[in-house]
Amino acid sequence: MKQRLLSLDAFRGFTIAAMLLVNNPGDWAHLYPSLAHAKWHGWTFTDWVFPFFVFICGNSMSISLTRRIELGDEKLLLLRQTARRALLIIALGLLLNFIPSFSLSELRIPGVLQRLGLCTLLAAPIVLWCGWRAQLWWAVGLLVGYSLIQLYVPVPDAQGIWHRGSLLPGEDVGAWLDRALLDGHLWQHSKTWDPEGLLSTLPALAGLLAGALTGQWLLSKREPSEKPQGLMVAGLACLGLGELLNVWLMPINKSLWTPSYAVAMTGWALLIFVVFYWLLDAMPSARWRSCLSRGARPLLMLGMNALFIFTLSGLLAKLLGHWQLSKAQTLKAWLYGPILALEMRPENASLLYALAFTAVLWLMAWALWARRCFIKI
Repeated sequence: MKQRLLSLDAFRGFTIAAMLLVNNPGDWAHLYPSLAHAKWHGWTFTDWVFPFFVFICGNSMSISLTRRIELGDEKLLLLRQTARRALLIIALGLLLNFIPSFSLSELRIPGVLQRLGLCTLLAAPIVLWCGWRAQLWWAVGLLVGYSLIQLYVPVPDAQGIWHRGSLLPGEDVGAWLDRALLDGHLWQHSKTWDPEGLLSTLPALAGLLAGALTGQWLLSKREPSEKPQGLMVAGLACLGLGELLNVWLMPINKSLWTPSYAVAMTGWALLIFVVFYWLLDAMPSARWRSCLSRGARPLLMLGMNALFIFTLSGLLAKLLGHWQLSKAQTLKAWLYGPILALEMRPENASLLYALAFTAVLWLMAWALWARRCFIKI
């Protein structure tokens, strides 16, 4: 525990808890607006979750690799080990998509874990062999390159009509590329495009590199008081730049992972993370840090087994939604029935189910924590 940033584990736990809450409502037709993704342009609380995972992934990668290099590990060895972990994460994401249909012909190839694994794979050599300035230029270059491709390369849509610079669903360059390479293996709700498609991995990678730069800042020899100040300034700068890009370049859009979205969400990640960092790792008073770390323990329990809880929640949600107790009722519908019977708004009933689901997963995380069992790959 002494070698870990409690703030990073707590921030990861916060993000996992948010993911559990927004991914598991009782009824997708009855949601509070902030607990659903923006329909297209714009963002909500829910649109924080994925880029926060990307940011955390880069932060933890940078800290881990830097510490192991200082201990004398060879960079090629670290690259192989990081690549192996990234490929395992991709394989785990594909396995989750394979369930419950067990059909290779219908398997959705993109996904959340697949993007995290691919970004990790691509970022590893940059983090290992490039200094912070080069990493920053890589991030900027990825955003600029993505923008030029999206705005100036003409492509046909699914009906064969050509577009250039269109950011409507299914008409952008990323959608065309996904249809060309992954046709039949895209998101089932759209068929012609995928929110975790190949091209939008480029700005997501830039967000991961921003997390890696944050990790290097935290490991620097600067005064402890300087570090949270620098993170706050960087976060506010990213928010301002993201808004400018939203107005002058491309709108904030999670499905397209536009540069404005990547930069703005990095800003939010920095600002929320710095609160955890100040309270749990940088506050001058050791007594207060100790008290706050005990208060943050529920988040730490989730954060230190994040990948396991993420995977388990996906499997449990699929089980509840597909296990038929009768021809007309699934296991989820049976569990949700008593909540629906309560006299409350449908949105509140849906939220109550999501809270109950989150509580069950937290109890599992607590059981692992109590046994000091931390599952890694």
